[in-house]
Amino acid sequence: MFTDSVELTVSSGKGGEGCVSFRREKFVLNGGPNGGDGGRGGDIYFKCDNNTHTLSHFQRKMHIKAEKGQPGEPSNCSGKSGAKKIIIVPPGTQIIDTESGEVLFDMLKDGQIEEFIKGGKGGLGNTHFKSSTKQRPTYAQPGEKGETRSLKLDLKLIADVGLVGFPNVGKSTLISTVSNARPEIANYEFTTLTPKLGQVNIGDFESFIMADIPGIIGGAHEGKGLGIQFLRHIERTKTLLYMVDLASYRELKEQIEVLKDEIASFSDVLGKSNYAIALTRVDLIAPDEIEGLVESFLDLIGLKRTHKNQFNLDESIPYYIQDEADATLGYDNTLPYCVVPISSAINKNIEPLKNALFNLVQTNRK
Repeated sequence: MFTDSVELTVSSGKGGEGCVSFRREKFVLNGGPNGGDGGRGGDIYFKCDNNTHTLSHFQRKMHIKAEKGQPGEPSNCSGKSGAKKIIIVPPGTQIIDTESGEVLFDMLKDGQIEEFIKGGKGGLGNTHFKSSTKQRPTYAQPGEKGETRSLKLDLKLIADVGLVGFPNVGKSTLISTVSNARPEIANYEFTTLTPKLGQVNIGDFESFIMADIPGIIGGAHEGKGLGIQFLRHIERTKTLLYMVDLASYRELKEQIEVLKDEIASFSDVLGKSNYAIALTRVDLIAPDEIEGLVESFLDLIGLKRTHKNQFNLDESIPYYIQDEADATLGYDNTLPYCVVPISSAINKNIEPLKNALFNLVQTNRK
């Protein structure tokens, strides 16, 4: 089960008690104190691991504790320190203090390790308290208590391209076609209930990560539908692919305007992201109607079809791509980088769309 937000209590280990002990060897007169120190309590660490993709393993672990230090022993032997506790989280996890709301750590890179709280110090044994006036101290320090903190873990997936669209517009079909992701696909709305990540390969050596989130409806940023629950998973995404369904009962203009408004209302940063538009399910449109539908959509958003075919698009239907010369200065993010009619079912324009998105991703990476 996919879980992207949990609340935890974590405690570092308590220090071990110091030992009260005296020498008792034969032929040693008036043996002095020799109690050892207690071991230090275990520390708490967070580690980012690419092999973890959800926070579901925390659901039954509401309180995580590090090991406490062992008591000191006679003959000035110190107790064993408690083992440190390493908490494994997936990339994109934010560690947030529950009381203040402060983001303590943002775990982004595989192998990233952050020390959170230290364990308590071990108590001193009675050998530390001997003096000329107190040669038989019967006192040793107790170990220090560990620290306890309440935390919230929020997972925000890290992807290069985020898919945004109404329910049942073909997002899951597209990501399953172009990547190794295998989401559930069915002919009804809200098939996707959890976010999915997929790696899209370009040639033998290049790739980018695509994220599919549940469908968005009007009012999603206010909590309607499932979209608001998962919109944070594309907060880190610098490239969005708006998917507009040519075969939907919804008007084309309504689809793109609602989607853009919901994204902008949720996040100003996301609203200003570079984006592209895929006009989906052209296989369900009569061939003689496709050109008129695409042309009318381009007119609605104030664009003209282009004949610069740098991505080997199907020239039988219109499309739009920003001028390649703009790339040196950064593409104009007030306009879509490209508008491409596609069909995942019959693989129409899928490879050209992948290449166009990769071109935009590379620009954002630079």
